[in-house]
Amino acid sequence: MEKEGGYVNRPPLLDGDNYDYWKSQMVAFLKSIDSKTWKAVLKVWDHPVVTDKEGVSTPKPEENWTKEEDELALGNSKALNALFNGVDTKMFKLIKHCVVAKDAWEVLKTYNEGTKKVKMAKLQLLTTKFENLKMKEDENIHEYHMSIMNIANSSESLGVKMSEEKLVTKILRSLPKRFDMKVTAVEEANDISEMKVDELIGSLKTFEVAIND
Repeated sequence: MEKEGGYVNRPPLLDGDNYDYWKSQMVAFLKSIDSKTWKAVLKVWDHPVVTDKEGVSTPKPEENWTKEEDELALGNSKALNALFNGVDTKMFKLIKHCVVAKDAWEVLKTYNEGTKKVKMAKLQLLTTKFENLKMKEDENIHEYHMSIMNIANSSESLGVKMSEEKLVTKILRSLPKRFDMKVTAVEEANDISEMKVDELIGSLKTFEVAIND
């Protein structure tokens, strides 16, 4: 198994330290295959059964499956194959006995995100990190933007999306003094509640170039 899938027709590789990145990439990868493959990790696939007159259910022979049953089974197989090939050896050991894609997906999710209690603890740590974050004197706007967005993306992966307004306000309130003039100008000329992060970053980068010349 190679270290990382670098092409569109290959899944990203989960190594235990990159779950936030991997999850977003894997969602896109599964959706790119087809809708039934993606839905296989959203809803448990059940092997088709037949029920006799006594109400006893037994597995339905594959040759008797309907077209819809065939397609759902194929979607499950495709999703499971993507997950098996999108994890390293350590992660694979957790899911190697899974025959249902959603089960494998949930095992990886629980292992990497943790239980609800662990998830809340992670969110609290991210909140504290976000609140304490300030742009360093030797940082540039691009680097600080990446630091902000890394926290925001991690928070979203745990189910809490930070609003554009919250991110814009945070950036404006945590810049070094050399940006004071620009911050004042931005606040006077814009409705901060309607401003987009990319718009603000573009403006700050332009100002940064000007004061560094």
